Amino acid sequence: MSIELNTNDGQVTITNEVIATIAGGTAEECYGIVGMASKSQIRDGIAEILRKENYSKGIIVRQENEKLHIDMYIIVSYGTKISEVASNVQSQVKYALNQSLGLSIDSVNIYIQGVRVARD
Repeated sequence: MSIELNTNDGQVTITNEVIATIAGGTAEECYGIVGMASKSQIRDGIAEILRKENYSKGIIVRQENEKLHIDMYIIVSYGTKISEVASNVQSQVKYALNQSLGLSIDSVNIYIQGVRVARD
């Protein structure tokens, strides 16, 4: 699935993998985020951190009635306020996608897959 944009110079196609990569990179820069997790690992009970090339496994991009919805599966750092981290990720991802691709995101849903303790 991809998004089609019509410009004065022609047509631009943006794939869901591009949107997922930008959203995942933006999320990882946020305070309190350890990394992205796979959406299917909740049944295994193990939350493994995804690398940059696999962000699409932890981010679902849905398009319903001309509106974009993003579901993100993340791992947070122990000792952070989860609601604040999630809110920060939501606003940063919306802003980054609007600035870089010109997309208006209707919702960013955050699913916490795990909490990691930082080691000294």
